[in-house]
Amino acid sequence: MTALLGPNGTGKTTLINILMNLLVPTSGSFEFDKGVKLGYVPQFRNIDAEYPLSIKSFVSLNAPLIKTKAVKEEIEHELEETNLLDIKNTRMGEASGGQKQRAYLAQALLDKPNMIILDEATASLDPVAKEELMKLISHLNEEHKMTVLFVTHDVPLARKYMDEYLYLNHGTIKQGKMSEFEGDYE
Repeated sequence: MTALLGPNGTGKTTLINILMNLLVPTSGSFEFDKGVKLGYVPQFRNIDAEYPLSIKSFVSLNAPLIKTKAVKEEIEHELEETNLLDIKNTRMGEASGGQKQRAYLAQALLDKPNMIILDEATASLDPVAKEELMKLISHLNEEHKMTVLFVTHDVPLARKYMDEYLYLNHGTIKQGKMSEFEGDYE
């Protein structure tokens, strides 16, 4: 459970894009251990109130086109894992911000990642929704041994849930225990 911290413009998004092989580094290199499979949860994006897909259909967009029994069972499992099973038929446009964000997480979990990148996934969520999402992320880390990289500006939330930090600040990099991170930043 690592927080990726730093002011805007310091390279957090660039680093994420490099880790996801969407950008090639201009210098240096990195290598994941064999077997690392990434999942990605984007920053909260509001979905129009008229958006017609149900939560289940939205999550299913990340599943194979042919929905075998096993695929359907996996979709149901991820809806249950993200506490969306009871509201799976609710239209995404009618879901709360926290429910929508958990649907993005369920989508990512269909790929069976063992590392998940949360790209400011709690930004714009109310305090209750933030806590629900972070408790779910903690569960995935503890029970499913999932590595978590949490990009955030919410230092108090990171202090509560993250073990380590990586702090980028205009050419400098610091890392350490989240409990020892000093200060807040904007």
